[in-house]
Amino acid sequence: MLSLNLPKIEVKITSNNGKYAIFDVLRRRYVALTPEEWVRQHFVHYLIHHKGYPQSLMANEVQVALNGTKKRCDTVLYQRDLSARMIIEYKAPDVEITQAVFDQITRYNMVLKVDYLIVSNGMQHYCCKLDYQSNSYTFLRDIPCYNSL
Repeated sequence: MLSLNLPKIEVKITSNNGKYAIFDVLRRRYVALTPEEWVRQHFVHYLIHHKGYPQSLMANEVQVALNGTKKRCDTVLYQRDLSARMIIEYKAPDVEITQAVFDQITRYNMVLKVDYLIVSNGMQHYCCKLDYQSNSYTFLRDIPCYNSL
């Protein structure tokens, strides 16, 4: 797999009939190893081990009901009261981060109403803080540490 713009991690990869799977530390099981999953696992490890995010407050593939359809947020960070605090959307490294990607994560946020949105393709990472009072958002220079949220 491609080297990413994230710290290297130790991964558990298995193979069955030529299909590879990677261990997901949040779901605690092996999942299909796709380029997007490669990014997700690296980013989740980065948040836990470099930014201090509690593993117990994060979940992958969180289902939300949106306009009569079921969608899945790639990763959600929860607060201690289990309300959603952050949505993270991943793309494969070769997928350009465009307005359409931000539109996608914004649709998820219509349901969850979080304070932070992050989009990453493993090479580029964007984080914005939402301000519901002024109906605005600010792009941050870096992914915030958990204790500064």
